Amino acid sequence: MIAVSVNEKLKDGLHDQLFEAVLQLKSLEECYEFFEDICTVQEMKAISARLEVARMLRAGDIYEDIVKKTGASTATISRIKRCLNYGTGGYDKIMERMAAADPDFFEKGRHKK
Repeated sequence: MIAVSVNEKLKDGLHDQLFEAVLQLKSLEECYEFFEDICTVQEMKAISARLEVARMLRAGDIYEDIVKKTGASTATISRIKRCLNYGTGGYDKIMERMAAADPDFFEKGRHKK
């Protein structure tokens, strides 16, 4: 994977403020509270589904299974795959950390609906 730099158009005070706020969260419960306030239910589902799509792609799942489990469109899955292959490395960095904390990370959900 070739990592590219973060899009400079996104770097501004508002984004910095948001990311600094996220870095202040100390627990899963605080994350739920913050994101429930800042996002709609649909936005949260979409963000959560994107991480799950990335996890499933890295775990070797096929598009058909990913669509069934996450409800993501094939266009969304393709976009995430493109990010995994040519993006900044953000998905992989987080998933590597999650896998280090939970060795079964890439197997999670494979048999759940």
